[in-house]
Amino acid sequence: MTPSMTDSAVTEAIAAIASESATTEEKIQMLIEVALGFQKKPQTVKDLRNAVSLYYRAYEMCGEDYPLLKAKAQVGMAGTLQEIPDVGTQLLLQAKAGYEEALPILQQLASPTEVAEAQMNLGLVLQLLVPFNLARTTDSIKAYHEALRVFTWQDYPQEYAILYNNIAIAYLSMPLASEREYLCQGLAIQTFEVALKHIQLHDHPKEYAMLQNNLGNALQYLVSDHPLENNLRAIAAYDEALKVRNPKDTPLEYANTISNKANALCNLVDNSQNPEVGILQNLLQARAYYQEAWEIFTQHQQQEKAQVVAQAMQAIVT
Repeated sequence: MTPSMTDSAVTEAIAAIASESATTEEKIQMLIEVALGFQKKPQTVKDLRNAVSLYYRAYEMCGEDYPLLKAKAQVGMAGTLQEIPDVGTQLLLQAKAGYEEALPILQQLASPTEVAEAQMNLGLVLQLLVPFNLARTTDSIKAYHEALRVFTWQDYPQEYAILYNNIAIAYLSMPLASEREYLCQGLAIQTFEVALKHIQLHDHPKEYAMLQNNLGNALQYLVSDHPLENNLRAIAAYDEALKVRNPKDTPLEYANTISNKANALCNLVDNSQNPEVGILQNLLQARAYYQEAWEIFTQHQQQEKAQVVAQAMQAIVT
């Protein structure tokens, strides 16, 4: 395992670069590469903060002479700030400012994929700031759509799936009047379904399962005149996700999906043709799923999720 990055390691990295008989441009590139290495494999939050320091050192060295490297250092800083846990919004706002300042330079000088990656991450930052009334959902969706010009399903299926997933979730989070809310829910479901036309189980199982699970969530909570049909469709989507997610390889994702399916089962009668039959069988299955999910969440110290599942399990009356 890579040892955790320390302040002394940062100092040593800067000292080593300073002593190198390299050009300023090469030294800036070295700083960015060292920072990126620690950003990709952080052992602690301290590692991320020190990566920010290295990016900032590279940013300062650029001055006005190396605009592209300066923009890359800003994007690296912004991406690292996104990853640092923070109860407030300060780091997200710093990340937003970094992306917005770097993007015009990237659009002039960088590759299309570098631009698209920055737009994708800007979209995520904006989406995270929406609940604090510090960004608009429409701006987040716009940034995602800009990234989709490059991240097509043919060439970048993983990024394509994540972008469509994020767009759908953004639609679902829009707090609007009832009629518009129905429209946004419909757009979210349509967005998941469009992505699933291209993201197939055998080619991209992880992304396929993510989209199916979240489609199930959207269908389950869709406000409509056809709740039974929506629940049946939701359960079918969860079952598709469970073709990939299992307790051995993806325990937390599996637990999320079975607890979601349990929620749907609690609202579904055993026999859709004869509702009077009752819901005992589905409630028993839901309780078994909740129990299994609770055990997994507890084992992996996901206490908040375990508590939610436990409360749902206690609410079942058979």
